[in-house]
Amino acid sequence: MPGAYWKGYLRLSLVTCPIELFPATSQAEKTHFHQINTSNGHRLRQQMVDEETGRVVEGEHKGRGYSTPRSIEPGWLWHRPATSPRSRSDPSPI
Repeated sequence: MPGAYWKGYLRLSLVTCPIELFPATSQAEKTHFHQINTSNGHRLRQQMVDEETGRVVEGEHKGRGYSTPRSIEPGWLWHRPATSPRSRSDPSPI
């Protein structure tokens, strides 16, 4: 059983009662929904597809990038490692 969210005391006149608040459900009791094909009931999967080539992209090649008003050479963002802004060591803007 998970730990209490809150522990305290309830005081009613001369009587004090210890109180603990617990979650109503555990992680095992939660309902998870999947996307399904409504015609046959099979589960659906998502794939990342390259817009220009139409080929499926594997997870290790997936990264993040954005557009800016200034012109950027094609491929400039693709060659940079996908790191968070906090962990970057170089001060240059993306």
